[in-house]
Amino acid sequence: MSFNPTPRDHGLAVWACHAVSSRGRRRQERPAPTRTDFQRDRDRIVHSSAFRRLVYKTQVFLNHEGDLFRTRLTHSLEVAQLGRSMACSLGLNEDLVEAIALAHDLGHTPFGHAGQDALNACMAGHGGFEHNLQSLRVVDKLEQRYPVWDGLNLCFETREGILKRCPVALAQAWEAEEPGGVGYRFVAGLQPSLEAQLTNLADEIAYNAHDIDDGVRSGLLTLEMLREVALFERFHQETLSDHPGLATGHQRRLLAEIIRRMLSAQVYDVIATTQQRLAHHQPDSADAVRRMPPLVGFSDEMKHRSAELKRFLYRALYRHPQVMATTDAAKHVVSDLFAAYRSQPLALPADYARSSEPTRALADYIAGMTDRFAIREHQRLTGKRLFPD
Repeated sequence: MSFNPTPRDHGLAVWACHAVSSRGRRRQERPAPTRTDFQRDRDRIVHSSAFRRLVYKTQVFLNHEGDLFRTRLTHSLEVAQLGRSMACSLGLNEDLVEAIALAHDLGHTPFGHAGQDALNACMAGHGGFEHNLQSLRVVDKLEQRYPVWDGLNLCFETREGILKRCPVALAQAWEAEEPGGVGYRFVAGLQPSLEAQLTNLADEIAYNAHDIDDGVRSGLLTLEMLREVALFERFHQETLSDHPGLATGHQRRLLAEIIRRMLSAQVYDVIATTQQRLAHHQPDSADAVRRMPPLVGFSDEMKHRSAELKRFLYRALYRHPQVMATTDAAKHVVSDLFAAYRSQPLALPADYARSSEPTRALADYIAGMTDRFAIREHQRLTGKRLFPD
């Protein structure tokens, strides 16, 4: 059997993160013979338990509300696809972008942001709860797949990309424990890598697009409602001009084409805007990027249009009475579970029950639940049934 004993990054720009120049892992390991370190990170994430659980975690609509709505897993795959497409055009490290994209939601609670809000309220006085911080905690500590350490032991660059935001006080505490680690940029006011910046924007592009799709599929949004959004209306008119036959009886095809064009326009805008900023600032290394303003982004016009779309989705979809009813029920499930386990700690699995940080371990356990497991556990512990089977 033969293989390339020295895998390398090919065709990357000077401002990209090169795996061979990675700041490394917290625990030293021998390099893999056929994969770069960022490829190994991606593979570790895909094989993690937390990644598999994303298939039954809510994006906007719960699993029982329909089989074709996005989940955290399909969302993460869409972010990875968009991110890799843009990274390729910008000379960035596609493997690193993919790894960050696949890991960025690993810490999400069941029931999406409703679950996070409820768990954060439960954890008031105990450090709170934030899904982005929890994603890093999952890959650093909670995954247990190796003989002598906790977590996945990912590279610095992957961990940095997962951590989009962090309170300065917490970053300072991390910096004391891990000097120059993932908390340092929040203390020093630096930027993350271009790959991290790009994945963050790919996340925004992906969820705006698929929330439109899922919203129409659910019946809560209509094409007529969406036409008040300038970005949508532009491509609605353009699509019907090119394909007038879609005007009647072909809503699914019409919507799919509008969304496809919206995605392409946003992707091309990011690429063009970022190329202009790179040409202006001329970073000569990945580290030089960290000392510059954010370089990956929309043009001013597209940023305005994207913000308008987000405002519309918040008002017409996320705050829709039907979604809010589900949201309220989800918050009750999480809050009730937290209270039930606090009063019955032996109901927790042994690993969590004997933790030296019992309240944080309880938050870890609830955050790791899928929607359907949380619903079943809630009914078992409380006797209440808040969702249909």
